[in-house]
Amino acid sequence: MALPTMDLPTYDLEVPSTKKKIKVRPFLVKEEKVLLMALESENEENIRGAVQNLLKSCIQSRIKLENLATFDLEYIFLNIRAVSVGEIVEINVTCQDDNETNVRYNLNLTDVKVTFPKGHSNKIMLTEDTGVIMKYPSFDRFVDSQFANKEVTEDTVLEIIAESIDQIFQGEEVFDESTTTPKEFKEFVESLTNAQMEKLQKFFETSPKLEHKFKVRNPNTNVESDYTISGLAAFFG
Repeated sequence: MALPTMDLPTYDLEVPSTKKKIKVRPFLVKEEKVLLMALESENEENIRGAVQNLLKSCIQSRIKLENLATFDLEYIFLNIRAVSVGEIVEINVTCQDDNETNVRYNLNLTDVKVTFPKGHSNKIMLTEDTGVIMKYPSFDRFVDSQFANKEVTEDTVLEIIAESIDQIFQGEEVFDESTTTPKEFKEFVESLTNAQMEKLQKFFETSPKLEHKFKVRNPNTNVESDYTISGLAAFFG
């Protein structure tokens, strides 16, 4: 006699950057086990493959992971984790008024949203007629930063910036990946002045981010403080 099969629930989720509706399901015990084993191995290729397989399995709609922005991936993973393990995560915070009282805060992961800062633009002018169109870091970079704990060096930063250039334009001329190699993009970044580099760095600093704001009251002083946490790792503390 065949064993019974379990019907998995699905949940609607909106991709922050595109507002497109997708369906996700909880991850299975075996899928979580594969991810945990990959994390324990500290092997970048294993970790990347495990995260990719888990997301592809749990997202029930047709969508390309490589086309998603980093903050989309963080938001989707957070919500899959919420429906898989539980919506409430207990985090410890230190009260700001005395910097010593620790308070537990029950965070509902479904309350966490992606914030879109005003003035953020992917078009950056470097001179009067030369500029770049930026894109968000790749899926591989998402895995490296959130799961693989890969060390970020000065050279890594240059690589990420170069990878995030979608187009370089000068007047009517346009240079993209069809005409320009990754090495040439990196050489272009290395040829910029510090002031021009700061403009590119601002793109990352003002990018949409996974963020949650909340208040906590100090039980000893009755003083209420405001807190903001951001980035996927912060929601599992």
